[in-house]
Amino acid sequence: MSVNDIKATAKEKMAKAVKSLENRISKVRTGRAQPSLLDGIMVEYYGSKTPLNQVASVNVADARTLSVTVFDRSAAKEVEKAIRDSDLGLNPVSAGTSLRIPLPPLTEDRRKDLIKVVRGDIEQGKVEIRNIRRDANNDIKALTKDKEISEDEEKRAQDEIQKLTDASIRDIEKILADKEKELMEI
Repeated sequence: MSVNDIKATAKEKMAKAVKSLENRISKVRTGRAQPSLLDGIMVEYYGSKTPLNQVASVNVADARTLSVTVFDRSAAKEVEKAIRDSDLGLNPVSAGTSLRIPLPPLTEDRRKDLIKVVRGDIEQGKVEIRNIRRDANNDIKALTKDKEISEDEEKRAQDEIQKLTDASIRDIEKILADKEKELMEI
């Protein structure tokens, strides 16, 4: 493995970590109804955990209401239970094969709680980035130890890895700032 391979791998992993974090953060709800809000919900369907979007369609009924239409009538109760049991604080109203999910308006306290949740996810993302940096630096040190690169090349490569890390952390900080602003909007 060359230094360029290590840097490319680290860059790719950091980009994936930031994207993954962005997806997790997008699920933290604001006051608006978004179908992506229910993306992470798994439904017990014929004995196995199945993503909600494979057993039902999710649409926006209005600004504060989601509409879920279950494909298989026998799975309606399981879908309702999965949504209710999720950590989203939603309470679906059943009407046969369709569910209406009113989104309660966010109180000031709930907004602050959600920001704490987001900050926890952000911190996890930063730790993930730092772990990728550590692994890349260890790989570079291994190359130096095996006399494949010089100490100067090692130092240069570690500096470049640090620049990638700093850029990824800045991206994560921007995600946090945007989400906090979005959550505090009324």
